[in-house]
Amino acid sequence: MAANVQDAIMLFGDSLTQGGFEQNGFAAKLAHVYNRKMDVLNRGFSGYNTDWAIPVLEQCLAPSALHAHLPAVRLLVIWFGANDAAPLPKAQYVPLARFRANLAAMVGTVRARESPRFDARTRVLLMTPPPVSTPLRARAQKAKEPPRELDREFGTTQAYAEAVGEVGRELGVPVVDLWGRLYEEAGRDEVGMERFLTDGLHLNEEGYAIVFEELVKTIKEEYPEYHYENLQSVFAYFDVFANNPDNYAEFAQKRSAFPSELS
Repeated sequence: MAANVQDAIMLFGDSLTQGGFEQNGFAAKLAHVYNRKMDVLNRGFSGYNTDWAIPVLEQCLAPSALHAHLPAVRLLVIWFGANDAAPLPKAQYVPLARFRANLAAMVGTVRARESPRFDARTRVLLMTPPPVSTPLRARAQKAKEPPRELDREFGTTQAYAEAVGEVGRELGVPVVDLWGRLYEEAGRDEVGMERFLTDGLHLNEEGYAIVFEELVKTIKEEYPEYHYENLQSVFAYFDVFANNPDNYAEFAQKRSAFPSELS
């Protein structure tokens, strides 16, 4: 078993999160900039909605009683809505009111003091689902064997994106508005979203680049103490050893990545 070396960012979501470790995906880029400072844990589950995700989140987070012996989840990024917005009779469909309640429950898992997984060190971000492109999605579905019906609606996904923003405002949780940014980049045109999507639903490299940009910007604005530029490496860089050949071992001890907590 690996030792407790450094704290973590946990990305919790559906296939959009799961795909974040694809080449040049947003999670891979995040892991790069946080290298040696915080680990990036991808807990993305393709096809999941918020109903199915809640019991999984409870298993992804350690009980408070064990926190002293385990890496802390310093930042929990919650990204759902793309599947909850699937129209009936899709099994993934979650009514809008329950979707909102589910997001609030996820946030409460780490923020509510009565929760068995409460951690005062954990900051939370919500991310909105991106716009879909129904023309591209329809073509992608038709090309499957056997062909399938269109399974997403532009306006419905927009309503779920707006609900994420509303939940964030109600709970005081920052929201990464991917819907707004991507739609603007697409010229506020559903067909223009094809530039950022592989199949009308899932993001391509260019889409993930915007996710990374918006996520890092929000961390810097809302939680600057956890932005990678404000952290130090857990273990010293090699030049410290090179400049201290006689006592390098004392510089090899693990240290906190969070200078703001040392003062």
